[in-house]
Amino acid sequence: MSQRIRVLIVDDSATVRRTLTDILSSDPEIEVMGTAADPYAAVRRIGEEAPDVITLDVEMPRMDGITFLRKLMSQHPIPVVMCSSLVEDGSETLMQALEAGAADVILKPRIDTRQSLLDAQVRICDTVKAAARARVRPRPRVAVAAQATASPRIPEPKLSADVMMPAPGKGAMARTTERIVCIGASTGGTEALREVLEALPADSPGILIVQHMPESFTAAFARRLDSLCEVTVREARDGDTVLRGQVLIAPGNRHMLLQRSGARYLVAVKDGPLVSRHRPSVDVLFRSTAHCAGANAVGVIMTGMGDDGATGMREMREAGAFTLAQDEESCVVFGMPKEAIARGGVGKVVGLSSITREILRHDRS
Repeated sequence: MSQRIRVLIVDDSATVRRTLTDILSSDPEIEVMGTAADPYAAVRRIGEEAPDVITLDVEMPRMDGITFLRKLMSQHPIPVVMCSSLVEDGSETLMQALEAGAADVILKPRIDTRQSLLDAQVRICDTVKAAARARVRPRPRVAVAAQATASPRIPEPKLSADVMMPAPGKGAMARTTERIVCIGASTGGTEALREVLEALPADSPGILIVQHMPESFTAAFARRLDSLCEVTVREARDGDTVLRGQVLIAPGNRHMLLQRSGARYLVAVKDGPLVSRHRPSVDVLFRSTAHCAGANAVGVIMTGMGDDGATGMREMREAGAFTLAQDEESCVVFGMPKEAIARGGVGKVVGLSSITREILRHDRS
């Protein structure tokens, strides 16, 4: 995208509008074209000039963000990133927003520490850039402190999975009859994952998922999927055993790694720096799976922007795992699969509707 991404910020808090403006303006690829205090002001601004992306508060006076999102998606689809405070009660509402067509979800930035602000800057800018590339289809508040207006600093260098664990050795894990399935996704992944998991039978192999999502929202996402699927779905806890018929989703803001104790697989949930600009990181999960499961694993990379998971998927394939990528046609953003393919980590490229079938076919092989 040669021109800068034009963003309209819609939030009833002047402090949040100012903070988001500072954060987004720090990225040379992004231009804040305007702000609005409520959806009515946003409509007037959109009538003058259509933005590439809208950041939208959930709770606002006169019209809430979800209602505005639904109207926008049915009449004038524009990529929307929902912006919410870190409140558990609001996480279910954010699930509704993703179902209604929001490209992604971000948390209003915390500014209590320098690292919190840097992490927020990376997450928010990357999410907006991913949303700008998303395929949008028509569909029938806690204020931060005043010092947040200080100019964000330049993000720290992008880190690899080396900061969490070393690269796997050349010796592949001996093959067993038990399969471990690891899936990584980002923008567009919430609805894509729903489609994959809803089609799984109750006795499916154990599945580990990293979906780029803020903390608190992964638990609500897991509850929603659990209510729809035959398999059990929940947010992962440190030390959980990987079991058939169970899906574990990495908690937002924590890395998830696969570990092995004898014949038993379990997960570790850990703090750590951003890896491939994300926490949780797909690369961390995939690398740990290459270490611990080798040819006993299936790796799946799905819709999302960036390259998180590309290196880890190559390591899984080199360790003997069967690796899949979602095809471009069915992706909301064909960034992560494209990069994994380019790095030689993908054994097979399939459409979204075929991913479940491939997982089950390999489980029986």
